[in-house]
Amino acid sequence: MDIILIPGLWLDASSWDDVIPALEEAGHRVHPLSMPGLGEDASVSSEIGIAEWIAAAASAVDAVDGDVVVVGHSGGGNVAWGVADARPDRVRRVIFVDTAPPADGHGISEFDVVDGVVPFPGWDHFPDEDVNDLDEATRARTAPLTHSVPARVPTDGIALRDPARYRVPVTLLMGDLDQSAFEKVIEQWGPFADEFHAIESAEVVRIGSGHWPQFSVPERLGALLNAAIAR
Repeated sequence: MDIILIPGLWLDASSWDDVIPALEEAGHRVHPLSMPGLGEDASVSSEIGIAEWIAAAASAVDAVDGDVVVVGHSGGGNVAWGVADARPDRVRRVIFVDTAPPADGHGISEFDVVDGVVPFPGWDHFPDEDVNDLDEATRARTAPLTHSVPARVPTDGIALRDPARYRVPVTLLMGDLDQSAFEKVIEQWGPFADEFHAIESAEVVRIGSGHWPQFSVPERLGALLNAAIAR
């Protein structure tokens, strides 16, 4: 199977490096992406939004033959769901890593814009439950690997048009939520709950990690990805 790996905000293709061996050992062909405008200043990236990120990921699907599995971490989950909307007949499964399918018209989140881009805010910006499994050595190793993202990407509302996306099977690999806990939480998210419940086949699997399992528990994440792909 061809696997399209979409990183979250501030991360590039290398963020998947420790996960890829498990996928390749299972026989998959892996395509980690670095998204347009990453690390570029505003003079280059100001016109790049979530639609351009989705188009880039859809082009990666078009570049291979046959069905694909699309994996999106965090904000990359919005991109992955946009690809399912754009290419529903090509995507065999979407796997969200500690995130959920976005609702039409909604963005990822809002972060400070500095000089026309959104820089990585640092590990201390995030709540403890997101980062408590990242030790100091991991934080020191990974923070220099982050890059600014185009200012529009985190806040652009996603445009979802094809209800065929609801026929694409979905797996949510959630850091510390199992199916029951996730369903209680998402009921508080309004249109996100409607989007989730419209999916014909959706499962939630707990990772047992913070928000960046590709850094904290890459082998476990790889095994869970392989299990979801096999389904």
